[in-house]
Amino acid sequence: MLAFIIIVPILFTIPIALCWNLFKKAGQKGYYSIIPFFNLYIFSKIINWQKWWCYVFLIFPYINFFVMMLMFIELAKCYGKFKLWEVVCAALIPYIYMPIIGFQNVEYHDPRTTVRPKKAPVRDWLDSIIWAVVAALIIRTFVFEAYRIPSSSMEKSLLVGDFLVVSKINYGPRIPNTPLSFPFVHHTLPWSKTTKSYITHPQLPYRRLPGICDIKRNDPIVFNFPAGDTVSEVYQSNVTYYQLIRRYGRERVNNDKTNFGRIITRPVDKRENYVKRVIAMPGDTLQIIDGIVYINGSIGEILPNIQHNYLVKITGTNINSHILDKYDITEAYRTASPNEFIFNMTESVAKEFEKQPFVISVTRMIAKEGEDVSQEIFPNDTVNFKWNVDNFGPIVIPKEGVTVSINPQNIALYDRVITAYEHNDLKVKDGKIYINGVESDSYTFKMDYYWMMGDNRHNSQDSRFWGYVPIDHIVGKPIFVWLSMDTNKGKIRFNKTFRVVK
Repeated sequence: MLAFIIIVPILFTIPIALCWNLFKKAGQKGYYSIIPFFNLYIFSKIINWQKWWCYVFLIFPYINFFVMMLMFIELAKCYGKFKLWEVVCAALIPYIYMPIIGFQNVEYHDPRTTVRPKKAPVRDWLDSIIWAVVAALIIRTFVFEAYRIPSSSMEKSLLVGDFLVVSKINYGPRIPNTPLSFPFVHHTLPWSKTTKSYITHPQLPYRRLPGICDIKRNDPIVFNFPAGDTVSEVYQSNVTYYQLIRRYGRERVNNDKTNFGRIITRPVDKRENYVKRVIAMPGDTLQIIDGIVYINGSIGEILPNIQHNYLVKITGTNINSHILDKYDITEAYRTASPNEFIFNMTESVAKEFEKQPFVISVTRMIAKEGEDVSQEIFPNDTVNFKWNVDNFGPIVIPKEGVTVSINPQNIALYDRVITAYEHNDLKVKDGKIYINGVESDSYTFKMDYYWMMGDNRHNSQDSRFWGYVPIDHIVGKPIFVWLSMDTNKGKIRFNKTFRVVK
């Protein structure tokens, strides 16, 4: 944080230094414009922005970029530049426009005494709308953004219908990969289910501004869905393209427009937003044994809101809905037996529910080792990895700079890292692996990766199904629930509104 406060004013010195002539015309020394920090003081003096709050905003991360835009606009107005195009140039390209003004035959006008031209009503409204949109976009891109929880994968920590404030400054905001897009929407235009909201070119490389804290194990995190790089127009990210081709074959999925629609590719920042919890950090060894998560050989932190499936046997055939509400059980399913149900519950709720007089037994459901092995489980290779959701691994999470041995037996663990995330060509031929045409038996990771899992362990599509989350997919940290709507009952959960996310 301290480094960021120091570095940003120094970076601001570059465009301010180009205001040398404008400083001179305002009665100041030209070389004042190249002295870091002091140039900001002189700048604020020239435009009469010497209130204490101006300096506070100049050191506040990310807000200061917007403040500097306004300062350049005010400086241009000091030299009679009030037209809309002039204001836009001063805000967006000051490093070009300010030197041009400096070489013009213009005079400095003290903003304290200058009578500014009255704006026409249309221009006044237009200015207000433009700056409101610009301010909102900057805040949305670099400071925080609102999200809504659509699924139950994080129950009971985050509920379906929770409206989140997601901080982008915690881990540092990303510079958008796709800068040309329709404002305030994600990947699809309003009133359309398929029309892209963005232009794919140009694509900017991954860059992240400094954050105020590091990612920590067990942090809840919003990220772009890694397997959402390619989607079916019909299924979107509800069923991934890769799941579809495993079930129906690549040729049918790519050519059957009636059932699957067009196949769409999306850049990183336009992939679906997911929220899960960081379970393992780069370099960690993760293993799940009978539903218990082990990190580097030790049992991971057991959080109170973690839910699992429990088989509940009762004396009758029905359970009063008021009892389910009492224990906040929102997901219940009947089995083939009339007196058996599957409930998603926390361990503490399961123990309390078992005390009910009509309950015969409550048993946690665990997929035993070697059972329910499926191509749907990462790394989607049932020949070499016979894993399930409750018995998984061990697996080492890729870390930047770390080199691993690769061979045809373990390449499934790393093929998407090597190809989709780190953009290499990979081929396996005659029992040998070729990366970018070169035979290879090892690979060095270029990025950090994280292992994400939902708190609702048996109802969460997470890293157990699609693998690692690269650092360039991290969006931000959910910090606050400002509204919680019970979509089933159509009412506000007042006891869940205005709460901090843990």
